[in-house]
Amino acid sequence: MSTVTLPAREGAAGATPGKTGLSSWQLWGMILVTPYLLVFALFVVYPVIYAFWLAHDPESYVELWTDPIFQRSVVNTLVFLFIGINLKMMVALLLSGFFMIQRWWIKALTVLFILPWAVPSIPTILSVRFMLNPEWGVINQTWFKLTFQDGPNWLNDPQLALFFAILVHIWKSLPFWTLIFLSGRLAISTDLYEAAQVDGASKVQRFRFITWPSMKQLYLTSLTLSTIWSLGDFNSVYLLTGGGPADLTHVLATLGIRYLRLAQVDLSMATIVSAMPLILPLVYFMMKRLSK
Repeated sequence: MSTVTLPAREGAAGATPGKTGLSSWQLWGMILVTPYLLVFALFVVYPVIYAFWLAHDPESYVELWTDPIFQRSVVNTLVFLFIGINLKMMVALLLSGFFMIQRWWIKALTVLFILPWAVPSIPTILSVRFMLNPEWGVINQTWFKLTFQDGPNWLNDPQLALFFAILVHIWKSLPFWTLIFLSGRLAISTDLYEAAQVDGASKVQRFRFITWPSMKQLYLTSLTLSTIWSLGDFNSVYLLTGGGPADLTHVLATLGIRYLRLAQVDLSMATIVSAMPLILPLVYFMMKRLSK
């Protein structure tokens, strides 16, 4: 009895068990991804590693911690984050309910409300700085016409200057977070509100038992993301006060520029690295929430 041996099909599984090379699709995939990896390494990985290398000397951190301006900047940063972010988020949550009202003038007001966030920071924040000018600013000019007295030098007081920087930060970023919360409110079924209204629930009760439970996760995620972004907010402080008066309104985001202007590159990089204990837990918490 004779046996017939059939030839193996070309490309069949197991036909070439010893082949370990890349397929043409894998090869082209690596070729196309390589430029992006090079750009990432050149503009992301290398600057970070170089920054850490510049700040590797322990004496830089000793000098940094003994600098009273750095200590004041840490306090300013914590105050800036605690007051600015919590106030901004609470107001954004309330305003998102206001913009849910079905009126034609509400839509027109929404366009005006978005403008501070949409317009670049330099003209908007500098306009506020000009308004607060003690000599020819519109606020002090109006003050003089009403009281016949010279107005205060708003940005010459450290507490007032930091307060206005926080207000500018809230004013610039409030529209964005209001839109985020507005989209969250629109995702809630109107049937829940109608049923609660039939049962006699007040507006406060509807917010407490319907709106807040539905938006709590969105609020916490937005709060964490806003904290990360606000920690690196450079414009609100630097464009309004420049860190003054007497370098008393600096935050960590602007203090590094001060050291660079003084040709103290190691202290500038050390300032950035010193913010890592604040940033890394927030990033970890944020990524953990997003992974769910």
